[in-house]
Amino acid sequence: MSHSEVAFADEKLLIDALRNGDETAFDELVRGNVRRLLAVARRILRDEEDARDAVQEAFLQAFRSLDEFEGGSRIATWLHRIAVNAALMKLRARRSSREDSIDSLLPSFLPDGHRADPEPAWDLDAADELDRRRRLTFVREQIERLPESYRTVLLLRDVEGLSTQEAAGALGVGADAVKMRLHRARQALRSLLNPCMLSEVPR
Repeated sequence: MSHSEVAFADEKLLIDALRNGDETAFDELVRGNVRRLLAVARRILRDEEDARDAVQEAFLQAFRSLDEFEGGSRIATWLHRIAVNAALMKLRARRSSREDSIDSLLPSFLPDGHRADPEPAWDLDAADELDRRRRLTFVREQIERLPESYRTVLLLRDVEGLSTQEAAGALGVGADAVKMRLHRARQALRSLLNPCMLSEVPR
């Protein structure tokens, strides 16, 4: 059994090898995680070159911070968090000062508190496999339409699986701001998805 196979059979051995500067361990770590981290960075940045830069920076940060890794989670989970933060830093660096409003996508309410536009129920039971794939593509396309601050918080919480506190830390905002932004993002996304979920998927 090669050294790299031993490392992957026991994550502690891999971490020890990384800390000892083993080049084979570094290569295996990159090969085993780069595709997944690129997918994360692409979702956040929507730009291939920026995503690759963010992942490269994430690996550099991880290598520099190996002594700080305490083993409380799998190393892949640790890398995921670093990649998310690296992508968000690049996103903040290029962020424009003005962002589109999503108010037109949010529900409106009557004076008595009831919705002015009752929300229709979605029926997904009749969808065949092809329709499900089309719907998934449509969902991804509609997420891309959300303004950046809403799209990002939705990705962090609902796609990347960060907790409210983790998302707040990554975004540099309070937990309440994350909750409010996420609630509004989900409402806006539902409005964008209604044409797909209530009728034929656009082709």
